[in-house]
Amino acid sequence: MPSRTIEGYELSYAESGAGDPVVLVHGTLGDQRSWARQMAPLGEYYHVMALSMRHCWPGGWTEGGDFTIDRHVADVAAFIRSLNAGPVRLVGHSRGGHIAFRVAERHPALLRALVLAEPGGELDESLGGKPAAGQQAGAFAEAAALVAAGDEEGGLKRVAEHTGGPGAWERRPEERKVISRDNARTMLGQMHERRRPYSRAAAEAIRTPTLLVVGERTLPNFVANADALQRYIAGAERVGIPNAAHSMNYDNPGAFNAAVLEFFSRH
Repeated sequence: MPSRTIEGYELSYAESGAGDPVVLVHGTLGDQRSWARQMAPLGEYYHVMALSMRHCWPGGWTEGGDFTIDRHVADVAAFIRSLNAGPVRLVGHSRGGHIAFRVAERHPALLRALVLAEPGGELDESLGGKPAAGQQAGAFAEAAALVAAGDEEGGLKRVAEHTGGPGAWERRPEERKVISRDNARTMLGQMHERRRPYSRAAAEAIRTPTLLVVGERTLPNFVANADALQRYIAGAERVGIPNAAHSMNYDNPGAFNAAVLEFFSRH
């Protein structure tokens, strides 16, 4: 598989197609394979590159490895610069949506269009959140503790239920479980990722044309994030994916891909 040395780390990715670049950023416990259902459809029109973030498969977690949001934001920005192809279209899902949001906030000149698929994280008080709510951080800390104790399956189930509700792990197709298992130990790093809540000021700083994508069967916290960001990202558009929850690119890839391609056709 192709790779690029990004700030001293060999960053691997999958690619498909040719033309203007599209960069895909996966979420928690994911890697480049998380976008398997997007590669060929988007690759019919664009040069699509799905990253495996630092320390995710095919790389490996090493205790003490840098798994912070800031590190991953810097990696995505450096990867885009390494393409020497001008501004790109950037798509991020869940934790990857948070990373993509921060790239747009800090490096606007690198982006032509932005798709935030149920961006993960919490809202601060300026967006109607509660101070130090910490629900996500708490759930991920519990998952990390289970993984550290040797109960990887228990930790993966805890994350799946936090993002997808009761029974989410059991409903997950085996191919997705394999990806999660391959990345289970990254939870030890994500526990210390230092993810800041979204703020109104940060949302108002986004000037890149933005599409928010929400599964119509998703959990309330993801809807709240989309509601708040749509309110304060100037000109933000939004689309709902039917018959889909948080993992809408898996649950209904046809509708997800069509929504992204339609948005990209105008930006």
